[in-house]
Amino acid sequence: MQDEPISYSIIVPVYNRPNEIQELLESLAVQTRKTFEVVIVEDGSVEKSDRVVETFSDQLNISYYFKPNSGPGDSRNYGMMQAKGNYFLILDSDCILPADYMAQVQQALENEYVDCFGGIDAALDSFSDVQKAINFAMTSVLTTGGVRGASEKLGKFQPRSFNMGISKKAFEASGGFSEIHPGEDPDLSIRLWKLGFETRLFQNVSVYHKRRIDWGKFKLQVSKFGKVRPILNKWYPEYAKITYFFPAVFLIGFLVAFLFLLLGIPYLLDLYLVYFIVCLVASSVQNRSFYIGLLSVWAVAIQFYGYGTGFIRSFWLIQITNKNPRDVFPNLFFRKK
Repeated sequence: MQDEPISYSIIVPVYNRPNEIQELLESLAVQTRKTFEVVIVEDGSVEKSDRVVETFSDQLNISYYFKPNSGPGDSRNYGMMQAKGNYFLILDSDCILPADYMAQVQQALENEYVDCFGGIDAALDSFSDVQKAINFAMTSVLTTGGVRGASEKLGKFQPRSFNMGISKKAFEASGGFSEIHPGEDPDLSIRLWKLGFETRLFQNVSVYHKRRIDWGKFKLQVSKFGKVRPILNKWYPEYAKITYFFPAVFLIGFLVAFLFLLLGIPYLLDLYLVYFIVCLVASSVQNRSFYIGLLSVWAVAIQFYGYGTGFIRSFWLIQITNKNPRDVFPNLFFRKK
């Protein structure tokens, strides 16, 4: 239980995205519950956000820090060390908040206090068709993004740092985020569990996650997600799950099904066809657009291919040939400054 009243500090790392900060701060300025501070950490950006932040100085209790580039995890740690609150809310710069976000956080913690929580993400009607399609792939229970879509019901929940809360006590005990990226959020969750802290999913605490990425960047992102998981499994084998292998199995199964098709046996490939039709229908209904449904099928295909190939390569190098992750995947690690 929390021994003292909760005081919130919102921590936002930003890298070359002043326009995103503008939208996020606009949504913070209209919160129905206004007792919080905002800490913006500029992670060595060329396109700085200081002028944007300054325009909100009369609307928000806000502070701005510039530091050399060392990655989002280290920037979040830096922000939490500067913050005055005893409970930190970690947000990505490409998020927009519902007006009752802070009220929902407070209500959730009053009902069931926990030292670390994660919320869910959604899409606004104003998002582009591609953003909505990628949001479907990243949140739907039908895809590898099911955890972000609030489908994780069994076992321990691993909060994601686009919408996460962590107490000052838990931050100080764990040392915060590590230098791996992506993967710094599940890494932190596991270390918190090992220290005796609990994590939880708050389904009513949601953000609108804009994800300003194109198809190429999306493929690169999910490929990195796939590469990170065998590294975490190697570091923390007691927390590895069979479900982490599903995207790789899905991809291998598709190749096997295609080979069977060449041999005149189409039935396995038919199962994949049914799956993608289900995704098409689900996204079309969810987004009220058949076109977005088609784009979502493409997004799901990219997701499985990118994650699956990344996972297979990392599994071979890290867990089979026992290579050092920092040597074979240096781009997955930031050096703390």
